[in-house]
Amino acid sequence: MRLLVCGGAGFIGSNFVRARVRERADHVTVLDKLTYAGRMENLQDVADAPGFRFVHGAIEDPEAVADAINGAEAVVNFAAETHVDRSIADPDAFVKTNTIGTYVLLEAARERDARYVQISTDEVYGSIEDGSFTESSPLAPSSPYSATKAGADLLVQSYVHTHGVHASICRGSNNYGPYQYPEKLIPLMVLNALHGDALPVYGDGMQVRNWLYVGDFASAIGQVLEAGAPGEVYNVGGPDECANIEIVRRIIELTGAEKELIEHVRDRPGHDRRYSLCSEKTRALGWEPRVRLREGLERTVKWYRENEPWWEPIRSGEYREYYERQYGRSLRS
Repeated sequence: MRLLVCGGAGFIGSNFVRARVRERADHVTVLDKLTYAGRMENLQDVADAPGFRFVHGAIEDPEAVADAINGAEAVVNFAAETHVDRSIADPDAFVKTNTIGTYVLLEAARERDARYVQISTDEVYGSIEDGSFTESSPLAPSSPYSATKAGADLLVQSYVHTHGVHASICRGSNNYGPYQYPEKLIPLMVLNALHGDALPVYGDGMQVRNWLYVGDFASAIGQVLEAGAPGEVYNVGGPDECANIEIVRRIIELTGAEKELIEHVRDRPGHDRRYSLCSEKTRALGWEPRVRLREGLERTVKWYRENEPWWEPIRSGEYREYYERQYGRSLRS
């Protein structure tokens, strides 16, 4: 296929791009504005592949989108501001990228009759005490991040209904794995544990998440791209639920860190207590998650241990300032 992958230099996007280039030999154009979490290092091992092209630009810029989408049969949109904490502190970028950017992409896909897949999140549903969300569950976002993603999802569905765009939505649960920026729970805890830094846990740490290895999400997105129906939403949940505090304890075991490093800090405002997705609709397309949480955590810790050249520039750059603002302490060198 000839694909335009927006946000392809980010965490999930780059894992998807590697899979499509290596396993499918697709012709892939990546459009990415290379914000703090989008890095060319994430695409280094496919940058010289036949048919690969990179365009530096933002999805909210119609000219950049017009350049990048030229010749594409399908658009897969990963491009988003994604960190809830940052959306609480400064929601402006989230509105521009997540909602307005999606509108610009939809217009371009409509004009060129391109297939479109929107990558979304379980957070658009809000929190659930028992059971699991289905695709027909109402949207109840709790943060500026999830609200802008919910708005983008509604725009996608409106373009299907009004303009006949062949678009689907793929909502994933909490992803983890290689190349994830360390502001997120698992890489934050892994790198802090390896350095002997405190492990800051929000509140009591009993927030439950449905953990999905990034390679499994990439394969689900591929299934939706090839077999998903226009206008349909597809939930993609991981095979295991686990509370945040238990994730931290497992990382301590895998890294050999001291359990005394755990430090409970003030909880995030509006913190959702539990997410859970029913994925039967996506499984009906032929998808199955292959990586259980225990194996996935082992793989992830091993990757961060072995890839210091990837994360060291992050811990010595802007991230250090963000971390100090967020947690009120400095990182070790």
